[in-house]
Amino acid sequence: MSDDIKVKDGLRESATFDRTTMTEIRRAAETGIYDIRGFGAKRKLPHFDDLLFLGASMSRYPLEGYREKCNTSVTLGTRFAKKPIVLDIPVTIAGMSFGALSANAKEALGRGASLMGTSTTTGDGGMTPEERGQSSKLVYQYLPSRYGMNPDDLRKADAIEVVLGQGAKPGGGGMLLGQKITDRVAKMRTLPMGVDQRSACRHPDWTGPDDLAIKIQELREITDWQVPIYIKVGATRTYYDVKLAVKAGADVIVVDGMQGGTAATQDVFIEHVGIPTLAAIPQAVRALQEMGMHRKVQLIVSGGIRNGADVAKCMALGADAVAIGTAALVALGCNHPMYDEEFKKIGSAAGFYDDYHEGKDPAGISTQDPELMKRLDPVDGGRRLANYLNVLTLEAQTLARACGKNDLRNLEPEDLVALTVESAAMANVPLAGTSWIPGKGF
Repeated sequence: MSDDIKVKDGLRESATFDRTTMTEIRRAAETGIYDIRGFGAKRKLPHFDDLLFLGASMSRYPLEGYREKCNTSVTLGTRFAKKPIVLDIPVTIAGMSFGALSANAKEALGRGASLMGTSTTTGDGGMTPEERGQSSKLVYQYLPSRYGMNPDDLRKADAIEVVLGQGAKPGGGGMLLGQKITDRVAKMRTLPMGVDQRSACRHPDWTGPDDLAIKIQELREITDWQVPIYIKVGATRTYYDVKLAVKAGADVIVVDGMQGGTAATQDVFIEHVGIPTLAAIPQAVRALQEMGMHRKVQLIVSGGIRNGADVAKCMALGADAVAIGTAALVALGCNHPMYDEEFKKIGSAAGFYDDYHEGKDPAGISTQDPELMKRLDPVDGGRRLANYLNVLTLEAQTLARACGKNDLRNLEPEDLVALTVESAAMANVPLAGTSWIPGKGF
């Protein structure tokens, strides 16, 4: 908040009890219930903007953008799967459920991802025909709730993602309130219409990593060892979680930082649990390197990825690919200014809307209202998403060439410096203009 707002007519606002905090106290006192919302953490966190690339000049040799190629493809699942997934770009679409999102939104995500030769992911609630039909590469999420779990659909997938945690709510489950439980959603989840649904925080049939290894073996047998098995964790004790996932037999590990979005959970969860994506990547990479599995078990990073610079920085820190969720929805039209007047009618504004659980999204994305859903044309939405994915890829290639790299996966920590002590310590790269990495001496 700017100084002219904090100090007004000689009055000084409290940094601890600012107006947002006092508004929440009044809301809690009035209602007696905690706040539920969607989106991700809104507090300012160390993020990729705190890192800079060291472009080539004299001591390094840059590549010419129009004449020298920069590879963007990545293969996921090379450890055990007979049919690894080959992506044309290292940007995938994260799991977002049908129920939280409309069928048109799920179809649009599949269309956009397929146009760019990458994958999309089902989410809690199962696989829809629209999504499978328009997704050339589809990852099936196996979640604690088992909502929509269908073995026949699982066998149709190109990979399986076992979800142990999510960046916005590691250690907790999501919510789908009754107003979004239509007849179709209820049938897919085998639950009553109009009744609030809360996803479980842990899988019901195992209590630790040894049980997880058994479950992975079962999934491999169900799919005849054909498809990769991913393990997704929310970023917390990332170093240990990644080591356990490797030991349990994962082909691919997905690490989701606390900037990752959600359809609905407690605000206190979103803002106060987990660690930033920037801090999680080096922990995951170190765990893989110590086990001799870096690049053998692929690492996907998600949580607050917005542009090609974020993509390139994740890969320089050691990721094989990234996943986007919130950014993909924005590309489809989420929070678009064209609906500002309608946002105001429901007590919000374009750019601020986060009440995805209420099912009133004017853009037709996070709703099950048939009339609102019609506003999202899945063909046009898919085109917009493909355009956005193309820009992410071109931007990442531009930065890689500037660093002299002909493959995005050749980017490395040596190409980065940090602007703050905090980001230098988290990313394990030097503070700009120095050779100092905090915690490693001078």
